[in-house]
Amino acid sequence: MTQQQVVNEQVDVTALYFRKSKTGLKSFPKRIEYEGEALTFVESGLQIMVNKGQELIELFTMTDGSSDYRLRHDVTAQSWTLMTISQNA
Repeated sequence: MTQQQVVNEQVDVTALYFRKSKTGLKSFPKRIEYEGEALTFVESGLQIMVNKGQELIELFTMTDGSSDYRLRHDVTAQSWTLMTISQNA
């Protein structure tokens, strides 16, 4: 059973990694700072890009091996939001 915690707080992304795609390179968050701790993700994640009018938003699902993290990157405003943390029981 998965327990999901809603966070909706801005975080700092302190490292990125890059993956080849058909259209070039895609960037993914590698490490974030949340509540004074550095969380490092394994290099496996999902990315969805959403155009909302003039806004470009990237949604990411990342894992550290034991929990899943949903992040929102507002490309226009250059801000990152940690939306949820899901811990697998």
